[in-house]
Amino acid sequence: MEHDDMQVLNVDEVEAVEVVPGIVRRRLPATTWARGWMYDFAPGTEWPEVDVHDGEERYYVVSGEFIDRGHVLGPGGYVVFAPGSAHRPRTETGARMIGISIPTR
Repeated sequence: MEHDDMQVLNVDEVEAVEVVPGIVRRRLPATTWARGWMYDFAPGTEWPEVDVHDGEERYYVVSGEFIDRGHVLGPGGYVVFAPGSAHRPRTETGARMIGISIPTR
């Protein structure tokens, strides 16, 4: 049964685009309310610059381990960043996160 108010997909089937060597992004379906993405970080990688948020941003650690602003986040770790906040995640082990950005209105 199809619904025009629902989008369903397998994230691993979404095209992976290299952000920098060792970090790939998959853009997930978006709406006017929020946008989603998945990032895979290879072991020993760090986001290339400080990520400053205009709106709210959240991410969930699916696998591996991230180090973000002094916190070690393993599978199941969930982070919420307020508008105006900044961070620069990194990983020693390799990791996958799924995130949602909520723009300011």
